[in-house]
Amino acid sequence: MNQLEWESSVPQDMKNDVLWKAKVYRLALFVAELAWRDTTKIIEAHDIRSKSLADQLYRAVTSISANIAEGYSRGTGKDRAHFYEYALGSARESRDWYFKARHILEDKVSSHRVELLTAIIQLLLVLIPDQRPKTFRETPSSYSPHPDLSDPPTNDA
Repeated sequence: MNQLEWESSVPQDMKNDVLWKAKVYRLALFVAELAWRDTTKIIEAHDIRSKSLADQLYRAVTSISANIAEGYSRGTGKDRAHFYEYALGSARESRDWYFKARHILEDKVSSHRVELLTAIIQLLLVLIPDQRPKTFRETPSSYSPHPDLSDPPTNDA
């Protein structure tokens, strides 16, 4: 299944939400869909390590889109950035788990997932600073002090 085929299966109610316009959200949902199938294959490997790996991988991957959705719904940029940072951490964790899963998944599958997650990471790294509040900084001016204030009065008189 490719992304276009998957998008055609997404319910219209989700597509009608303004959040759907965010590429990073769509990619995160898509990789979560892929992770469902991938973790099933990992569990079916019947290796003692596979159950834990599948659990960690699925939890990390599915939290990416959930944190993007929650952050998108926050009222301030600072709050949004906070949840986008959680999504960033989950994306990096997911990429790490997919790298570890390469021993069970085919190389082309794990490489594809790592590439998708890297794209999500890159998008979040652009999105997060845009949500941070801008600090007010006065631009330097080239003015001189008022003549009456340049030499403060003294009590010598």
